[in-house]
Amino acid sequence: MPFQLHFGESDLLRCRFALSPLFETQEAVRTLYRTNRHGYHLPWLRRIREASGALDLEPLWLLMPASGHNPDFFCPPPIGPLATFEEEIAAVRAVDPEVARADMALALADRPGGAGSATGRQLLADPVRAVRELADLLERAWQTLIEPYWPRLRALLEADIAYHSRRLADSGLEQLLGELSPRLRWNGSTLILAGTQGDHERVLGGQGLVLMPSVFVWPEVVGGHEEPWQPGLIYPARGIGGLWSESGDRTAETLARLLGRVRADVLCALDEPAGTSALAHRLGLAPSSVSAQLSVLRGAGLLTSRRQGHRVLYERTPLGAALAASD
Repeated sequence: MPFQLHFGESDLLRCRFALSPLFETQEAVRTLYRTNRHGYHLPWLRRIREASGALDLEPLWLLMPASGHNPDFFCPPPIGPLATFEEEIAAVRAVDPEVARADMALALADRPGGAGSATGRQLLADPVRAVRELADLLERAWQTLIEPYWPRLRALLEADIAYHSRRLADSGLEQLLGELSPRLRWNGSTLILAGTQGDHERVLGGQGLVLMPSVFVWPEVVGGHEEPWQPGLIYPARGIGGLWSESGDRTAETLARLLGRVRADVLCALDEPAGTSALAHRLGLAPSSVSAQLSVLRGAGLLTSRRQGHRVLYERTPLGAALAASD
């Protein structure tokens, strides 16, 4: 039986997008372990090689079998659309130890020899300590692997949500989910994720579904979350192919002469909608300088802007996209 989620009428009204720094952290940990995920992330892997070597990630890797159950308690669906890592890790620390123990036992059962290993026995024997130490390890992984790059990652994830929110408005949920992955299809009121290993079937029962883009989940689509957690569907974010490139390296000289080097770099960096802070971090410029260039480009009809939460996202107009493609 493939992965199946059974929708009712009320579930269709309770589907939402969210992003999760905690989920990105644990998926980054998983990416370090799985070489089939390395392709798009080689520049990141080179940057974090020395720092990641100081992390003992074995307890987390033990709980991440290649197929079967992965613990939900240390990567639950985000509590809000823009939850911070601090909010999410606090929820992990507050989880019921017995719930965590049952979650770990399922994962270890899918890892050959996992439950009988020294680390596996320790995790199951003292779930209070296990929750505390795993949360501490996830926090160190966040600080080392994700936090230095979070403005860049968040900008990409928010741009994905903005794009797919527009697609939802234009085409509806059925077509949107089909666009997220060719492995997703509908059968009546049931969403099916083909090609998964292991069985998973759940009636949503009015909880709806959390849709989360992820930088590190590629090339997979991940679905699940057992009760008591809300069901989630995690899919690869758009634009990860250019995530780690240094914007401006290939800016056309003619465009730079036309607009000025900094202004051309800002325009060419907007492959996906982004905010001022993310662009400043990406380009190594002061936010005030980037803000000034964005205002000029917007006034010239090369960019549009829209507010998302507390931030303003900029994206190219058709004319801006045509100019940026001139290189």
